[in-house]
Amino acid sequence: MTDRTDAAPRKGFPLVLTLATLIAAAILVWLGTWQLQRLAWKQDLLARVAALQAAPAKPLGPALDALAHGANADFTRVVVDCPGLGSAPYLELYSVRESGAGLRLISACVVESAKYRTILVDRGFVADTISARPPVDLVDRTPVRLAGVLRSPDKASFVTPKNDLAGNHWYSRDIPAMAAHLKAPSPAPIILAAETSSNPTWQALKPEPLPAEIPNRHLEYALTWFGLAGALVAVYAAMLWRWWKA
Repeated sequence: MTDRTDAAPRKGFPLVLTLATLIAAAILVWLGTWQLQRLAWKQDLLARVAALQAAPAKPLGPALDALAHGANADFTRVVVDCPGLGSAPYLELYSVRESGAGLRLISACVVESAKYRTILVDRGFVADTISARPPVDLVDRTPVRLAGVLRSPDKASFVTPKNDLAGNHWYSRDIPAMAAHLKAPSPAPIILAAETSSNPTWQALKPEPLPAEIPNRHLEYALTWFGLAGALVAVYAAMLWRWWKA
């Protein structure tokens, strides 16, 4: 048997590598835990969306009053009569669907609410291969019965282009700026995404219904982060074993 005192001296304990491994493992575990929290949030959202898809539409005014008092109105199905919506002025919001790129038409609808006077309506999608647009007539006040879903606007990210107000090119749903451009007073802080058409005779404008499927891969992501943490610890343990046996 070889005497340990005759063997080559063991190198110093890999302190820096150990600290780096602990920090990296902690970050990976935190990411996995965060994904589990997102999983719980997404499951609640999916349950809410599933219930609302089957729920009858309620009048918009009371839904906005509840929103003004702090209620969560996101994904609520509503119905409203919008005067002149079929020929109302609109903004063009860049959008992409499975069929390709295009624009969403955003107009303002006058509402009866204790706090809000207007709401922005996402009237639907027009493919970029279509140059025509619905006519605009400020005199026409023919009411349009519209059913739709209230949606909170997505926040612009660092990769979202800035809205071009002068050219009427929009890339994010900035409700205050859009309402100001449309001269819509006291806008509600939420979007009404149309499920029914504001222009039935113009089929190029496709209303956007509730999404049929919302992806939920948070459990997969969580297992990936936890798996990476486990692999990192296993590699470090193997390295430490070799150091101890050296």
